[in-house]
Amino acid sequence: MWKVIWPELVGREGDEAKSVIEKENPVVTVMIVDEDLIVPHDLCCNRVWVWVNKSGHVIRPPRVG
Repeated sequence: MWKVIWPELVGREGDEAKSVIEKENPVVTVMIVDEDLIVPHDLCCNRVWVWVNKSGHVIRPPRVG
């Protein structure tokens, strides 16, 4: 079973988080998004949003959905 949530990545650089997620779950598409960006609210079993602040650090636990 693939990993679906990464709370340990909060505070790390967005690009670093993306690499970790892609390594631990190669079937998902990882998107780094700015905290102010509006994204679709649909659930998607092969997508992970990595929310980052203005400094590029992850601000909430990335998860599949």
